[in-house]
Amino acid sequence: MTRVRSLAALALLLALGACTGLFFQPMKSHVFDPASIGFTYRDVDFEAVDGTALHGWYFPAEGEPSGSILFLHGNAENISTHFANVAWLAKSGFAVLVFDYRGYGRSAGSPDLGGLHLDVAAALDALLRQPETDPDRIAVIGQSLGAALALTAMAASPMKDRLRAVIIEGAFVGYPEIAREKLAAFWLTWPLQQPLSWTIDGRYSPLEAAAEIAPVPLLVILDEADTIIPPHHGEALFAAAGEPKTLWRLPGSGHIQALATVGNRHRLVEYLQAVMAAPPMPTP
Repeated sequence: MTRVRSLAALALLLALGACTGLFFQPMKSHVFDPASIGFTYRDVDFEAVDGTALHGWYFPAEGEPSGSILFLHGNAENISTHFANVAWLAKSGFAVLVFDYRGYGRSAGSPDLGGLHLDVAAALDALLRQPETDPDRIAVIGQSLGAALALTAMAASPMKDRLRAVIIEGAFVGYPEIAREKLAAFWLTWPLQQPLSWTIDGRYSPLEAAAEIAPVPLLVILDEADTIIPPHHGEALFAAAGEPKTLWRLPGSGHIQALATVGNRHRLVEYLQAVMAAPPMPTP
């Protein structure tokens, strides 16, 4: 009965909010401080082009830096519950910038798809302005909503030619498509799948963007036990992408859980070291 009530509430939320609640679930207060678990970091404050104030944490690389990473987190909470997914890369020689989209954490404003794309562009610029950043050794890692943003924002970015890789985990092919799929999964919301999906902004298509990422190397991490974003989404994105591209199939891995294991972390470091060491792409 609780499940029925929860899904009924979700259906009402989607109906009233044009499905915004499905994609954006921000939290303002911070839960964890990276320093409390041994990470060195500094606050980074910057603005999107529309003047929205944004906030992030920068984790400098330990030792000789091998490159810099921009991390785009998922749709819920804020950087205080997501940073541990990638902050460990600093101990492997990669500087990392994690930041909150508008409306999340200490960032101002309210989330919407257009605004989040401005935020990603501003964050990439903020990473480039860090004194430790080599502008020719940058990669973008996105998980879930952040993976979708990594595709659509980087495919259209004027800085695309500076990227050494785009790495996505738990991405979906499109906003209307995943909303329709979720609504169709339960009898109570099944009748709403078509009318509500029509209310969702379809201008930002991860599937179309996947085809435009090349020649930047794309790594698709496929969590085969993912029940939130089923694996067929990652398979479709990989199929649509041009070369060079790499697919990791991870049996038993749930939604954005790949980097929780030591073996996958080592594998990612090796991948990043290889793409950072490759010759930079020629400037068009």
